[in-house]
Amino acid sequence: MFHLKTRAAVAATLVLLPTVARAQSLTPGTGYVTVPGGRFFYEVSGTGHGTPLLVIHGGPGGTSCGFAPLKALGDDRPVIRYDQLGTGRSDHPTDTTLWRLPRFVTEVTALRKALHLDRVIVLGHSWGGTVAAEYALTTKDTGLKATVLVSPLLSTPMWIADAQALERTMPKPLQAAIARHEADQTYDAPEYLAATDSFYARFLARRQPRVRPPECAGVKGNDTVYRYMWGPTEFTATGTLKSYDRSREIAKLHGPVLFMTGEYDEARPVTLKTFVDKVKGAQFVVVPNAGHAIWNDNPEFAIPKLRAFLREVDAKGP
Repeated sequence: MFHLKTRAAVAATLVLLPTVARAQSLTPGTGYVTVPGGRFFYEVSGTGHGTPLLVIHGGPGGTSCGFAPLKALGDDRPVIRYDQLGTGRSDHPTDTTLWRLPRFVTEVTALRKALHLDRVIVLGHSWGGTVAAEYALTTKDTGLKATVLVSPLLSTPMWIADAQALERTMPKPLQAAIARHEADQTYDAPEYLAATDSFYARFLARRQPRVRPPECAGVKGNDTVYRYMWGPTEFTATGTLKSYDRSREIAKLHGPVLFMTGEYDEARPVTLKTFVDKVKGAQFVVVPNAGHAIWNDNPEFAIPKLRAFLREVDAKGP
């Protein structure tokens, strides 16, 4: 997941996307879909005729602008990104009953219905991988052609264990600072923020300064949603996701599945491989020289690998 203190702001001019009859006639543009609690923003890019790719951002409370590099896939297929309700360019209701995983899953169904996506490939990154996996495991919608899980949160206990394992590789003074302020719950202390920034530079986004797409200027994520659903930091889960664990059910995923993660990802390759091994026929790509933000750190490697998988899915036919 991305802690929101590392995220840039996002801005865009909003243009309503015309209603389309079928996915193949998607027109590039932006619009809104109304769901319980408000409206969420989406953007369609690309004019290719392949199966549309629907991309789910991380957080919780993140934004979709960081997936701008995936527009490169638009010559093959439409790429659809959206800001989940409560963050980015979407409405920002304060009703905490909305911040539950099943409701976020219904956004995928609502977007497919609004855009008449009778066929779709779903990609989720980090917390977005949680939503994508839950959608694939629980949806009764037809036409889900494939699922792509990029550095996904699939088990909170395993995520915390990975964070702790990576923390132990850091210099002792940084470990001590993190431990001290975690114990005291002084998450805004300058010493603690410096130590966590060091963690993020190693395992979140290794390419610095981070690449900031022009559209990532002006609209922010929502740290309140992050804290409510997850907690104060990557090391501490206190929110509604505290007990989340799909480590056993993940074997029920069907159809083509691609797992991706960075070589130095906080979603550690060694852990993700345990999920890959449970899913029949799943493919696995480790992006070299990349942390959690693979589209920032090494898009030159990651995007061609993703493109090859998507073309392989399309080659299998309807």
